[in-house]
Amino acid sequence: MENPAPGILLIADPFLKDPNFLRTVVFLCDHQEEGSFGFVLNKIYDHTLDELVSSADGLKIPVYFGGPVQLDTIHFLHQSPENITGGLEIMKGIFWGGDFELAIELLRIGKIDKAQIRFFIGYSGWGKGQLQDELKEKSWLTVSATQKLVFHKRYSEIWKEALRHLGGEYEMLTNFPIDPQLN
Repeated sequence: MENPAPGILLIADPFLKDPNFLRTVVFLCDHQEEGSFGFVLNKIYDHTLDELVSSADGLKIPVYFGGPVQLDTIHFLHQSPENITGGLEIMKGIFWGGDFELAIELLRIGKIDKAQIRFFIGYSGWGKGQLQDELKEKSWLTVSATQKLVFHKRYSEIWKEALRHLGGEYEMLTNFPIDPQLN
């Protein structure tokens, strides 16, 4: 298990019942004493980028539900720092943010691949001490992120893949029912 830090994945415990985080994987972008922040990687939002951003007209790119905080904001992670200026490197090869309009234009002209960028509505946030308390309660498992997991081709497989990434006994958890009492 890894300590919370930028570049760490928070994998929801199979029995975590919070509807915002049920079977989710959160990519931590920042973790400090004052709080933590990241994006849910494996919950698709019900609108595409062009439906949310007028300058993205014609770009039917999926948007992910980054978390329940500030649902009036759109963020993005990318793997293209040589093209998208102003991003913050979270871990080797993964950047948060940058020039949004430039990113849209580069997508439009095909200069960056849609597989190298992921858009999120809202984010996941924790106040001072909140994430540490949830970790003590065993609500989350932690593991270092990989580019493959953050930009996984099939978002619905990220939770299971992240558990497999932990290995050992955690692999068995991939097949646990959401509520074992219903079995």
